[in-house]
Amino acid sequence: MQRRTVLRLLSAALVPGTLGRAAVASAQAAPSRSAPTKWIPAEAPIASAPGVTSKEIRIGMSAAFKGTAAGLGTEFYRGAQAYYDDVNARGGVYGRALTVLGLDDNYEPLPCVRNTIQLLEKDSVFFLSNYVGTPTLTRALPVIKRYAEQQVVLVGNFTGAQPQREAPYVEHVFNIRASYRQEMMALVDRFWQTGARRFGVFYQIDAYGRSGTDGVARGLAQRGATIAAEATYVRHATFASDMSPAVQALRKAGVEVVLCTGAYQGCGAFVRTARDLGWTVPISNVSFVGSEAMLSLLVNHGKSTGRDYTRGLVNSQVVPSYDDLSLPAVVEYRTLMDRHNPQVPTALRDPQHASEPLSFRSLEGFVNAKVIVEALRRSGANPTRAGLRQALESMKNFDLGIGATLNFAPERHQGLDNVYFTSVVNGRWAPVSDWAAAVKA
Repeated sequence: MQRRTVLRLLSAALVPGTLGRAAVASAQAAPSRSAPTKWIPAEAPIASAPGVTSKEIRIGMSAAFKGTAAGLGTEFYRGAQAYYDDVNARGGVYGRALTVLGLDDNYEPLPCVRNTIQLLEKDSVFFLSNYVGTPTLTRALPVIKRYAEQQVVLVGNFTGAQPQREAPYVEHVFNIRASYRQEMMALVDRFWQTGARRFGVFYQIDAYGRSGTDGVARGLAQRGATIAAEATYVRHATFASDMSPAVQALRKAGVEVVLCTGAYQGCGAFVRTARDLGWTVPISNVSFVGSEAMLSLLVNHGKSTGRDYTRGLVNSQVVPSYDDLSLPAVVEYRTLMDRHNPQVPTALRDPQHASEPLSFRSLEGFVNAKVIVEALRRSGANPTRAGLRQALESMKNFDLGIGATLNFAPERHQGLDNVYFTSVVNGRWAPVSDWAAAVKA
């Protein structure tokens, strides 16, 4: 089927989205030592590509800004925007302000597909960035691929699933973070070292959940073992959901550790239910869960029940701790989040989600923005989409200030591979230093 036919069919379902233009910070804002220098073009900026004008570069983003997953898209956006705001305050990139056009997809596939078409066809963005979620992105990938002849790319996403890391879609996506497969295999390795042999999985029953579970299966297969038991939940489950059937099924199977692949409300509900039923096995989540949002739910619930729900929790992350002040990018991130306090556009805000001062999600968004700005700088004063691809693929051993260098190449479209482990210490997520203590509930 030809691209034009597909787009016509998909566009028939297109409904007006909620479009938010990120506010450009004042050019008179106080300078920062950590802020990038101003790039002065050698020639007058021109409208060199779709989404590029003499004064602006438009970036398209589809994410969950409202509903049960609002904390994912919102904080991911805020972290990136903190960096963009500071760049814009210092004159932008070669005199162009960076503007994010955000659309809400409610963490659902079809709205994400519609948003992608709108961003490329109607809003004419230069490139796509910071999409959130596996079930959404996996459905948008075929649409993005249809724009291959126009050199459209997606740079950075909040999902570690495999489809965008493999043919036929990897050519059109620049993944910055480590994958779920890497996260889960690393978790299996660490828990195996602690003596666990019967691994259970609890996952969101969609492409995201299956991606994480696949990582567990692969990690166990390397040790001649298999998953002992599985339990699932439906996307958009809330923290109040009763997860007792899942807990009881895994408990009856004699599971010694549970590895979860889900979002903060559903996985938080699982932890709450397990502890209320007196089941104290270690429970782990991958980075996408929204660690701080889940922790907030568990802590607040614990205040009403007099029970500590935070023990025995180990979450993997794909960026270092935002409390590690030895890392220059972490200091910069904290400074700019405090200085700009970026917010999503009013039309995209979910009143039920209160902005989080710091989070692994916003730090990851911040890191993505640093990569993007560097690629735009390398693209020159009058960037093209082909030039942006070449600029990204030229980024080798690029120091982001997080203690790990980023590496892209024509044959490598994943920049980072690091996986970190965190547990709750004094009400905050902290790097795991003592695994024996971290897994004790």
